[in-house]
Amino acid sequence: MPTTHLIRRVAVLGAGVMGAQIAAHLVNLGVPVRLFDLPSDGAEPSRIAQQAIERLKQLKPAPLALPELAAQIVPANYAEHLPLLADCDLVIEAIAERLDWKQALYAQIGPWVAPGAIVASNTSGLSITALGEALPAALRPRFCGIHFFNPPRYMPLVELIPTPATEPAVLDALETFLTRALGKGVVRARDTPNFIANRIGVAGMLSTMHHAQRLGLGFDVVDDLTGKKLGRASSGTFRTADVVGLDTLAHVVRTLQAQLPDDPLAAHFAVPAVVETLLARGALGQKSGAGFYRKSGRVIQQFDPASQDYAPSGAKAEPFIDHILKRPAPERLRLLRESSHPQAQFLWAVLRDGFHDAALNLAAIAESARDVDLAMRWGFGMKQGPFELWQEAGWTPVAEWVAQDIAQGQALCATPLPAWVFSGPVAEAGGVHAEGGSWSASRGAFVPRRHLPVYERHLFPERVRGEGGAQPLASGVEEFRNKEVRVWSLDGEVLIASITAKLHLISPDVTAGLLRAVEIAEERYRALVIWSPDDVFSAGANLEALMPVFMAQGPAGVEPVEKALQDLMMRLRYAQVPTVAAVRGLALGGGCELAVHCTQRVVTLESYVGLVEVGVGLLPGAGGLTYLARRAAELAAAAPGVDLLHFLKTSFQAVAMATVSTSALEARRLGYVLPSDVIVPHRDELLCVALSQAQALAAASYRPPLPVRFAVAGRDAAATLEASLVGMRDGGLITEHDRHIAHAIADVLCGGDVPAGTLVTEDYLLALERRHFCALIAHPKTHDRILGLLQTGKPLRN
Repeated sequence: MPTTHLIRRVAVLGAGVMGAQIAAHLVNLGVPVRLFDLPSDGAEPSRIAQQAIERLKQLKPAPLALPELAAQIVPANYAEHLPLLADCDLVIEAIAERLDWKQALYAQIGPWVAPGAIVASNTSGLSITALGEALPAALRPRFCGIHFFNPPRYMPLVELIPTPATEPAVLDALETFLTRALGKGVVRARDTPNFIANRIGVAGMLSTMHHAQRLGLGFDVVDDLTGKKLGRASSGTFRTADVVGLDTLAHVVRTLQAQLPDDPLAAHFAVPAVVETLLARGALGQKSGAGFYRKSGRVIQQFDPASQDYAPSGAKAEPFIDHILKRPAPERLRLLRESSHPQAQFLWAVLRDGFHDAALNLAAIAESARDVDLAMRWGFGMKQGPFELWQEAGWTPVAEWVAQDIAQGQALCATPLPAWVFSGPVAEAGGVHAEGGSWSASRGAFVPRRHLPVYERHLFPERVRGEGGAQPLASGVEEFRNKEVRVWSLDGEVLIASITAKLHLISPDVTAGLLRAVEIAEERYRALVIWSPDDVFSAGANLEALMPVFMAQGPAGVEPVEKALQDLMMRLRYAQVPTVAAVRGLALGGGCELAVHCTQRVVTLESYVGLVEVGVGLLPGAGGLTYLARRAAELAAAAPGVDLLHFLKTSFQAVAMATVSTSALEARRLGYVLPSDVIVPHRDELLCVALSQAQALAAASYRPPLPVRFAVAGRDAAATLEASLVGMRDGGLITEHDRHIAHAIADVLCGGDVPAGTLVTEDYLLALERRHFCALIAHPKTHDRILGLLQTGKPLRN
């Protein structure tokens, strides 16, 4: 089986929470799906699957990139539709975690699976080998585990788990599909209970709960300590448990308890008493409305084990702990270990247990330490895996601290660290990650990354600390650099401009750097790509840099700054070489305007795009409204008989309400991504695809568009648009200042005080944008919004 095994259609067996959301992510990326479940009595035998598909539209965070994609999931049932498996190239089983139920289903589907199709189980921890025994012998080489993490759309990790019978080519083909088609980060795990991420992550959660109880820390304090401040998911520990589901957590713990009786940490593989209490009350977490936390009106409460009732939450870590957590890793861990404060002792104990557990289990659960660290990043939202942090903090000193705690009976178990920690290649290298590869405890050697053709498209793959490899902002041939932009090339043909400012905010330095990039590209390159190696394309204009200009010179000082930014947008639009925006993550305000003025956009699915200037009391002033007006005129010209106002309504509502797309597909609906633009599933493929698109445009003898005059909707249409918000203002959904800004937005979108059908130029509308922008920035309520955002990081609606 080649690594490019064609997967045209997928069957998902089991329409529960995970099965339905796996199906949703497949259709997000254009993969047709049949969703199976048990038959129902009555006129709708596939009612269980149908209801699961309908529920997808209500779930938050949204599993569907667009609600109407639910219609692309075909409901089915096991009684009537098993013959439909014959045209499915991949069958994913995702029913309840019962070995006997799964084996019975495999026996049922075996005769219907297509020759050459892959069968995989989404079990979170059952033995893959035992499951495969229920399949016909001919299917076993094409069977493995395929463990998605919840929620499947947003969590990058998928663990692939082979059985002794699984053909290596099957794993390669599946890894290629998951990476390229679904945008996943794939880790191959050993067939051990709970595999890698849940094995390490759940043990870490049990350790956290144990030490929280031992030291008398509240759930809210623990979540504050173990969230972003520790470089982990913002939900911390107990809120994460609520999101996962306390019943699911209990199942995973019981799997560890039942299948690993001889594990060094087995004494702690028990469902915590407080979890048992909550389960007995039916408090399963987020899905039941209550768990460790519940929402009472607008107040978040936490469960109090002492009173057996809910009480106010919101306590935070001590300020000096915050200070410690901002120190470099070696100092941070030393200060935590040496402190006698309960919060510091708690954090050191949790980290120490994590290091200890990862070292003890590495040989059994994973091919290398790299797989453990990436699994914890992608499956549990950590910025660093346990081995990365250990290595950064100083491999040998930390190992000695852990060993001392073990010897003194302070660790969760008395099993010493493995010998490879203190001697041999790891100790000599100063850790488990080196440029030659990552440590494999089972092989006793450093092993390189697995090479598959799909990864050749990842020009700068996500790497673990210490691994080495090319760094994007230090690679290629540098053509130009200022404080906030690097202009460079990998191949001498396509120029790359990377914004390096915080959040890639657009300042005068960024404007100058991008203008210089266009000049260089036109002088000696075939095309220009704007790309940066993180999850922000650009969060908009740098208001902090703009306000001093306004304070010193007033609106008259702001006008030339805005004019320069508009000139940049027009320069990108009319450049003599194709310009491609490689968008990943946030593209807000000026970042959205930067993207829409390029020749083409290549966008990751998880991109959040919008013109949000209303939140700071402004309107889009860098050509965004001009773009939307021109685009509406183009659409109206292609649809005779349809009024121009029809094509402006969605744009007006989106800008006036500061709507941000929840996916690249929704950005396409809002008009910020065009039908001809490319949506990429995997963020690490973005640059490769953008460079390819730029080359293709250049190879097609690209010429920029000719400036044209186009029709605007006029003053009457502007009044109609503005009137649509009066009810929202009167109902308290928007403020009077919002309505005032919306008036300015409608005025620009419709071309100002002119009759319908008037032909205008981009320069005319850009001047109208600037005039309204400068008037708004002088408004006192706009000042309050800007200062509120700069001071608190949150928008103010006044």
